[in-house]
Amino acid sequence: MDELRRELVAMTKKLEAQGLSHGTSGNLSVRYEAGFLITPSGFDADELTIDDIVFVHLSGESQGRWQPSSEWLFHRDIYAQRSEFGAIVHTHSTAATALACLRRDIPPFHYMLALLGGDSLRCAAYATFGTQALSDNALLALRDRKACLLANHGMIAAGQNLPEAFNFTVEVESLSELYLRALAAGEPVLLTEAEFADAQQRFTSYGKPVL
Repeated sequence: MDELRRELVAMTKKLEAQGLSHGTSGNLSVRYEAGFLITPSGFDADELTIDDIVFVHLSGESQGRWQPSSEWLFHRDIYAQRSEFGAIVHTHSTAATALACLRRDIPPFHYMLALLGGDSLRCAAYATFGTQALSDNALLALRDRKACLLANHGMIAAGQNLPEAFNFTVEVESLSELYLRALAAGEPVLLTEAEFADAQQRFTSYGKPVL
């Protein structure tokens, strides 16, 4: 367990250092036994230690000296419904949050969307932070996807482990910035269904060794 706690602390600091998380906003977790380890509520990355990480059972009961992140509900529900995910990152990164405030999905304007599981990055409908309604909306937006935006809030990325969830977080922020810049210049030309399907097929062997 301590190794996972150290990984969470290190990744929290990495998100802050790379400008993907600011102050006490955002949170991240890793699946562990019959629940998950998650960052506590209201902590700056600089002051976080492994002793501050909280364990939350899938029942919702928590163990630790601090309260779990106020967003523990959607972490719990994602783990309960998506067995393929072992880590979740939630941030208020600048470009993704700006786009989320427009309440816009990202359409297939760039083939790198395929990395996130589909031909769009959905924006979940708005709900107050920390509520079951927000969790329900996030689960809908994440259907067949590895990431989503949260209206007027931020973004979520999930992966098999923390490094993968971090990489998806970086990709969401990059795509959000590109899409915002393209919108500022005009209306982006979208890939056709066939063009995107071809890119998606190529991602099935992306980065894998040649046998």
